[in-house]
Amino acid sequence: MTTEAAAALYEAQHQASMYGKRYAVFNPHGKPVSELPVIYGFNNGGPSCLLSAVLIAQDGTELGNHFCSSEGYMRHDLGILEGVRDDRHETFRAHYPDGYCMDFVGYEYVLTHDGLNAALAANKAKKAEEAKTA
Repeated sequence: MTTEAAAALYEAQHQASMYGKRYAVFNPHGKPVSELPVIYGFNNGGPSCLLSAVLIAQDGTELGNHFCSSEGYMRHDLGILEGVRDDRHETFRAHYPDGYCMDFVGYEYVLTHDGLNAALAANKAKKAEEAKTA
């Protein structure tokens, strides 16, 4: 177990190491980024030190999750930032082989973020359709 001070220091060091990294974009055909589908990472909340980080494609497909001790780690752990988590980007490229861009929505904005909420609505519709055919 670590102390609160040690945890805060480690998170600050992590944030400093990520400083200046942009959100990742995969654009093999050189399309305008505004035309690429979005993969959203977001903080889905949870108990302190066990926050649920989720990835969802614009079309409502779930693409992964991770538990984090702080929202400050989520952009890295979900692969939102350029140059991190190549393993996650293999999944993203399989889903969107013609390109995608990443976005992150912090907990305080989840309920009001139009793009994320459209993706969540698409996910709910997919699950309802799957339930009908099951």
